[in-house]
Amino acid sequence: MDTLDHSILDLLRQNARAGYGDIGSVVGLSASAVKRRVDRLVADKVIRSFTIQVDPAVDGMSTEAYVELFCRGTVAPDELLRILSGVPEVVDAGTITGSADAMVHIRARDIPGLEAALEKVRLAPNVDHTRSAIVLSRLIHRSIG
Repeated sequence: MDTLDHSILDLLRQNARAGYGDIGSVVGLSASAVKRRVDRLVADKVIRSFTIQVDPAVDGMSTEAYVELFCRGTVAPDELLRILSGVPEVVDAGTITGSADAMVHIRARDIPGLEAALEKVRLAPNVDHTRSAIVLSRLIHRSIG
């Protein structure tokens, strides 16, 4: 990848629907040259997909929480993945440093839905307990991928 590829990626991050000609006019390439580069970035799996981001409130998923997950003993990331994949309200999760084993982002329609999702997570045999923080207002949300 060179600086032109990085510039094309930056422009696509801003607007995945940007035309090749529009991108080319910014980076100094023809539309066909931009298309070839984008096709190569897709083939090389640098670009994994083109997608849209919909406001979760539109789908009625406006209640969200960040949940610290504490496990009994040592639990492999694959086991955490298996546990969390079975809970559709989990929208993001990762293993973390510190006293918790994982940080989980949950979205639900309402507080009862959030509680039900938390209960699904807590029922997993390796889960000892959770500590939740409900989001009151979203201040910054950046998509970097």
